[in-house]
Amino acid sequence: MAGMSQALKIDFVSDVACPWCAVGLASLERALEKLEGEVAVDLRFQPFELNPQMGPEGQDVTEYITSKYGATPEQQAQSRAGIAARGAEVGFQFRKEGRGRIWNTFDAHRLLLWAQEQGARQQRDLKMALLKAYHGEGRSPADREVLADVAASVGLDREQAKAVLASDRYAQEVRDREQEFQGLGIHAVPSVIVNDRHLIQGGQPPEVFEQALRQLAQQSAAA
Repeated sequence: MAGMSQALKIDFVSDVACPWCAVGLASLERALEKLEGEVAVDLRFQPFELNPQMGPEGQDVTEYITSKYGATPEQQAQSRAGIAARGAEVGFQFRKEGRGRIWNTFDAHRLLLWAQEQGARQQRDLKMALLKAYHGEGRSPADREVLADVAASVGLDREQAKAVLASDRYAQEVRDREQEFQGLGIHAVPSVIVNDRHLIQGGQPPEVFEQALRQLAQQSAAA
C-alpha cells in the first residue's frame, strides 16, 4: 500500500492455556484494526508451554494453581473476574464458570505450526479459535478430535489436521522454538517481540500496542 513502510515482524509468544494470552491477542487485534492501512505487520505465533509436564488427563485448575502458586480459591476467583473484565473490554468472552481443567497444549502448538504453513491468516484464525474453545467453551486442547474440529471451524482441512496430530510432525520444531525463545529470556507470556528486538510484555491495552507499533513502524521507515 502506498506510503506504508516494510512490514513489522511480530512474534506473539504464548500458550493456549494462558488467559492473559487471550486478552493480549484480542487487544493486539484491536490495535491492528486501528493501524490498518498505516502499519503493515507480519504476525507469527510462537509456542510456549506453561505446563509441559501436564498429563493427557489434565488437572483441576483450582488444584493446579493452588499447588503451583499457593493462591487460595478466593484469590483465584478474584483474579479470574479481573481477567474476564479485561477480556470483555477487548471483545473476548471467558466462560462464566471459570476454566474447569488445565490441559497439556503440545499438540495445539504442533497444529499451529502446520497452520502457519497454510498461511498467516489461517494461523491467526486457528490461534484465536483455540483460545476461544479453551477459555470460552472449556474444550480440551489435549483432545485431538477437539483440535481437528477447531481447525475445520476456521476452514482448515480436518483430515489433514488429524493426520498431523496422529503423527509426530512439528514436534521437534515446537521444542526447538520453545528453547529458542526461552534462550532469549522469555519466561512469561504473552510476550510480543517486534522485529526480533523490541519486547512488549503481558496483556497490554490496545492503545499501548497501537502506540508502540506506530512508533516502531516510524523508526523502521526512518532507518
